[in-house]
Parts: sequence; structure tokens; C-alpha cells
Amino acid sequence: MAPDLDSRRWHPDAIPGRLVVLRRHRPEQFPTYLRWYRDPEVARLTRFQVGPITDEEVRRFFLSRLVAPDAFAYAIHLADGDRLIGTTTLSALDADNGSVLFHITVGEHDCWGHGYGTEATALMVGHAIDTLLLHRVGLSVFEFNTRAIRAYEKVGFRVEGRTREAVWRDGRFWDEVHMGILESEWRRRGRHAIGGDREAERISIGAGDGHDGKDPLPAKGFSTRYGER
Repeated sequence: MAPDLDSRRWHPDAIPGRLVVLRRHRPEQFPTYLRWYRDPEVARLTRFQVGPITDEEVRRFFLSRLVAPDAFAYAIHLADGDRLIGTTTLSALDADNGSVLFHITVGEHDCWGHGYGTEATALMVGHAIDTLLLHRVGLSVFEFNTRAIRAYEKVGFRVEGRTREAVWRDGRFWDEVHMGILESEWRRRGRHAIGGDREAERISIGAGDGHDGKDPLPAKGFSTRYGER
């Protein structure tokens, strides 16, 4: 397949679902992203470091890792009205072994608990496995974020292990829980999770929103094995 066709297939302008549509980030969305990044509750659920980060640091990350044309990063929009509510990325590609890490942030509080993050998660897993032809998608989530864990389980993720007492929150240490879904598990169950579950989800998010030293995926070199099955 020609490289330009591969690029359009790997980086579509939109990935539509029933509740949400994933769209490529645009530079003018930065103020909304910055507002989410400053939100203490979002930081509590997503970042090991909850202290302040300069606006310029956030801007550099946003422009280089979310808006970059070769990043697997998408803004989450409501299907009804196209409101911007969050962001999701894939990072840490291991092309030789067909694996990747997943991150998601639903930044708007009034959009928690409606299944939006669950469906966005399913859409990204579907893109990773069905389109990018990867074998495994992994994520990390803080132990106290039980609603997110249940949402991930509804998509088909399974708990694979944990880093004990890895994060300090609310006056105590909590584990970082590691979860994953395999291609075979997605074939059996994952694609049926698209559409989400309004009851189970408050905010569907990994322990890290992509600003954790792991770059969203570049397209360059990707087709060495899994892009040409």
C-alpha cells in the first residue's frame, strides 16, 4: 500500500461512535486542554505529579505530541453537538511485538458517568487492533479509580498486575494497576463494548495522560511487520 494511503488509514480525520466521535486535535483547542490540565481532580486521577506545571510546558507537549500529524492522538467530541470533552492517545509502540499503551482523559466533569470515556476507549482499542493490526493494548490506572477500572473491564481489559504503593493520594499510598487486552479477547468481546455503559463510568482514564515520558505513536517505520499482514 502506498505511504500516503497508509497515513490516511492509520491517522483518519475522525473515528465515529454512537456517543462520541474521535477527531484530530487542532491548535486552537489548547486553552481547553490547559484548563483540564489545571483541574485538581483530573490531575489526581491522571498524573503522578499533581504540582503545578508551567503553561509553556503544557503547550510544548500539546503541540508536539497531540497536534503533530504523525501522533496517534485524538480529541473526544460528543456525537450530539460535537462538544470537545477529552483527549486520548496511544504511546510506547513496540512494533516488533505488536503492543502499545493507551491513555485517555475526560476533562469535563459533567460528562463523567455517561459512558463517553468507555466508548472512546473501545474506539481506540478497535483502531489499534483492527486498523493498526496490533496484538495487545495495555494501560495503567490508579487503584482508587475503581469506576475507571470497571469501565476498562467492560471494554475487555483484564488486570495483569500492579506496582505496589506507587502513588501517594489522600494521605496514603495506592497501587498502580496494570491492565491489558489481547487481539483474541477483543475479537471475542471488545468490539461489542462500543457504546459504553452509563452506569459504570465516572471517568475512564489511565494513570498518565500521555505527558509521562511516553510519546504518542509516530507513523514512521510502523509497517515493518504489523502494518503489512
